[in-house]
Amino acid sequence: MRVSPLDWLDGELADLSDRCLLRQQAVREGPQRPAQITLDGRNLVNFGSNDYLGLAADELNEAVRESLGRAGWGSGASPLVTGRGSVHARLEEELAVFEGTEAALLFPSGFAANLATIPALADRSDVIFSDARNHASIIDGCRLSGATIVVYPHGDTTALRDLLTDAGGYRRRLLVTDTLFSMDGDLAPLPDLAELAEHHRAMLMVDEAHATGVFGEQGRGVCEHLGVEAGVHVRVGTLSKALGSIGGFVAGQRRLIDWLANRARAYVFSTATPETAAAAARRALQIVQQQPERRQRLLELAADLRSRLREQGWATGKSASQIVPVILGEARRTMEMTAELRCHGLLVPGIRPPSVPPDQSLLRISLCHGHTDEHVQRLLDALVASR
Repeated sequence: MRVSPLDWLDGELADLSDRCLLRQQAVREGPQRPAQITLDGRNLVNFGSNDYLGLAADELNEAVRESLGRAGWGSGASPLVTGRGSVHARLEEELAVFEGTEAALLFPSGFAANLATIPALADRSDVIFSDARNHASIIDGCRLSGATIVVYPHGDTTALRDLLTDAGGYRRRLLVTDTLFSMDGDLAPLPDLAELAEHHRAMLMVDEAHATGVFGEQGRGVCEHLGVEAGVHVRVGTLSKALGSIGGFVAGQRRLIDWLANRARAYVFSTATPETAAAAARRALQIVQQQPERRQRLLELAADLRSRLREQGWATGKSASQIVPVILGEARRTMEMTAELRCHGLLVPGIRPPSVPPDQSLLRISLCHGHTDEHVQRLLDALVASR
């Protein structure tokens, strides 16, 4: 019998299956909308999307068609060679104006923005303080940097204060956090983090991926919502969630952006995204600013859902956003609930380790503009029936 060096994978996959942690790839047909998605041949109400403002399927199409006819599709090269087109440049200018910063820089994805920015700011002579619930892209960026990594308990600024006090011997200190945590739906304690960063002369980097377009009077995110924009040195965002397109960005001082354009490897060595994606994002930025009622309605719907879930006795943690977890704990029960909800015509993803800590598996309800009161009532009724 021939032995393959990949034979070990069979045992590892079987182990994942035994622990109910084996993922299966689904197939979507047609566009995804909050009201309906066709997944694996079934029509479902979609509570699994990050298209929070409901822009991806319809609102950006005209901008895409116009740009595609003018610029074509592929960009053909990295941004520093020939890949950065005029639409990219205009989007970066508009992002800077939108964010209230001196400049902005586009990346192929939000993941790439974090993965590249952190190692450009810190190396083995430095120390990084990272929230325990930060996104995988932040975790991987920290590891790639070679810096000393100190993981502080989720949202615990008292513990972080003590850790920062003991870190005076490093060349640079970088404090990095999500602003809106993608699984728990809670907000980072940004006012305290900004105060700590100032006191300890640390760089403060935040990832607004799930908050851009949703929070703040102008839709800039949690930094605006909590009034701490002046205390944040590096602001990361994505174009692929509430803005309905693809790509990521970093906004900040001009010298920061110039440094990243020279030293952020995922920027320097990646092919630029198509200009058409940038055109879609430009249109999305306009909608964010022209139609604040989208985010206002979304957050009102989320607040109502959280209240009603808690009345039913579900644990929703500290969610304060459009991401509403139903914390079940055990992975197998979580996936059984997901399957039961599908039988009711609802897509509600089950989230298991490593996306969440062990014994903290949950249903991740993601609300979007386009969900109605009737959709929410249907979800609440199905949760009770599946209990």
